[in-house]
Amino acid sequence: MADSVHVQVPATSANVGVGFDCLGLALDLEATFHFTKSDHLEILGCEERFRGDDNLVLASYRGATRRLGLEPVPLRLVIDSPIPLSGGLGSSSACVVAGIMAAEALADRPYDKKFTLDLATRLEGHPDNVAPAVLGGLVSSFVDGTETTSLHFPVAENLRFVAIAPPYEVRTADARRVLPHEVELSTCVWQMGRIVALVRALETGDEDLICKAAQDKLHEPYRSKLIPDYALLRERALEAGAAAFVISGSGSTMLAICGSDSAARDVVDAVSGAAEHLWIRICSANSEGAHYIEG
Repeated sequence: MADSVHVQVPATSANVGVGFDCLGLALDLEATFHFTKSDHLEILGCEERFRGDDNLVLASYRGATRRLGLEPVPLRLVIDSPIPLSGGLGSSSACVVAGIMAAEALADRPYDKKFTLDLATRLEGHPDNVAPAVLGGLVSSFVDGTETTSLHFPVAENLRFVAIAPPYEVRTADARRVLPHEVELSTCVWQMGRIVALVRALETGDEDLICKAAQDKLHEPYRSKLIPDYALLRERALEAGAAAFVISGSGSTMLAICGSDSAARDVVDAVSGAAEHLWIRICSANSEGAHYIEG
């Protein structure tokens, strides 16, 4: 059996506006996880609060190992992740996927994307982040019982995604709590037409269609109230040339979708001074998804 394995997992943005709980996008911002068999637990590269026995990466590794019919062994885990912890870019999904992939490799099992996706969905609770983390690109997913079905779509090469993370978190529980329990039929119709249009727009890089389609009525009007800087940042990004401005996942990270590098740089310039301590990164789509690396 292998004694060590190294895994890279991309950051992800769930929902992409109108694709509530079904669409997800992989970004070229990757976290690296180094696993080495050891005689005792050791975790490096993350905050002290995540270095305990309940670390999400290790919990996923143990769950996957037992699912494979084996007993987990102690590991030395080194995490190198640029994904902000403020929420919205799939930091927890990256941990879950990395742990499962480590279990497969350390057990000398071939990498099985279907196994990884199904188990990651079960552990994470939903596929909108883990599916693009595993598959890369733009992914639409749904769950039927214990089986996750995910459809992969390429993303146009001209598109850039300006990720903007404020220095505060939005708790997922709060982001769920503010949503209405019932929505009008007209809202459902509004969303369905625009989901299909947005997928097509992201495939082709059609900025005008992105602008028309990325107009959510299901969750962003409610969740935006949990992000104090949302309105100002959205205004500045759109004025600077972004085709659309969406909440990434449940927040607090936001995503400005741009049609070119120059438009993305203009957005960065426009939002940089709008609020204090913003984390800002220009990303492209990641087409590969999670993978093993040498070294």
